[in-house]
Amino acid sequence: MSGARWASAQWVLDAAQVVDVKVPPEATQQAVGYPMLFALVVLGALVPVVPTGALVSTAAVVALHQSIPALSLLVVFLVAAAAAFVGDLALYWLGVRGVRSEHGSKWLDALRKRAPDQRLEQAQRKLEEHRSKVLTLSRLVPAGRIPVMLACLLAKMPIGRFARGDVPACLAWAAAYQLIGILGGTLFSRPWEGVAAAIAVTLLISGVPSLWRRVRGTA
Repeated sequence: MSGARWASAQWVLDAAQVVDVKVPPEATQQAVGYPMLFALVVLGALVPVVPTGALVSTAAVVALHQSIPALSLLVVFLVAAAAAFVGDLALYWLGVRGVRSEHGSKWLDALRKRAPDQRLEQAQRKLEEHRSKVLTLSRLVPAGRIPVMLACLLAKMPIGRFARGDVPACLAWAAAYQLIGILGGTLFSRPWEGVAAAIAVTLLISGVPSLWRRVRGTA
């Protein structure tokens, strides 16, 4: 995992500890928290420096301590899923422009750098076998989103078709990471303890592919 991602996760944890010391009014949390969650998840979909899964899990922990937890959790889920969809669609549109351009683009080059050849080949085979259904699982598999997105770009999948396949992917992703936050928040009475547990789990999940590649490389 990159140092930038670790630093971002540490920032989230530090902020969570501050929340436990002095919790601002609930209306203030919602007015600031939801737009910030949306913006950071969109940013995380575009550039790999924001731990978006940890953000959603953290937001879920905070939502558990609101006056109406069920409503707060629903809003977190909808905001996270919508932001993930907007970010994915924006990145795919930028990639399409690169594919159509004779000279490519920096966004397409960035996608290629984030998709190792082996992972890209696997994604292309799965795309041929399962078509757009593979998009639904791409966000749930650690480090699976970019190779699948790049495979769709190279296959010249229309952006409308990509969007239809990405909707259930974003919904499933938001639900999965919110569930991690709910479990962490349920196990611990203090918000920052639940946040710490949720962040630890999400970082572990996101670090599995990198660890597995290193183990295979040394085997």
